[in-house]
Amino acid sequence: MKKRNKRIIIIVFLLFTLFSIGGKLLGDLDNQNISNNNNNYNNQNNINYSQNHPNITINTQNYEKYYETKGFCDYVVAGDTLDVSGVGKIRLVGIDTPERGEEGYQNATDFVKQKCLGKTLYLDIDDAKNKDKYDRTLAIIYVDGINLNEELLKRGYAEILFIPPSDFQQGFGLN
Repeated sequence: MKKRNKRIIIIVFLLFTLFSIGGKLLGDLDNQNISNNNNNYNNQNNINYSQNHPNITINTQNYEKYYETKGFCDYVVAGDTLDVSGVGKIRLVGIDTPERGEEGYQNATDFVKQKCLGKTLYLDIDDAKNKDKYDRTLAIIYVDGINLNEELLKRGYAEILFIPPSDFQQGFGLN
């Protein structure tokens, strides 16, 4: 009986040691991967993070803009409405694109999909009125160094839609 207890104690000790070493190795690998991913992300597109301030400045392709939050675009509803993980449904402020079934709807929607889908978006939320009547967050979206709202206007995919109050200039100075 003593021999059996001794074997069990040795096996338990070996298993404990094995799991401890394995956990330490896996933890080190995870920390190394997280560190490498953060370094790659921080160096990508010259993004500078401020730890002491909730608002962050972005400098992407020499295009510096202020934004309040960011998220990953996982679905494009229409040319002026997107789903952004971590933020919710976003309505592009200051513009209006054609509705489903109207001429130009597909072109506007396809353009926004091509620009945004699967990418990190930077949002400047309208502080004067941050939600519309459908509870969508009103914002300017920056992606790949461009103001998406302005770009849709410039390319003719959208019209100006200014509903006061708004922090943003009507037509973004393009009209």
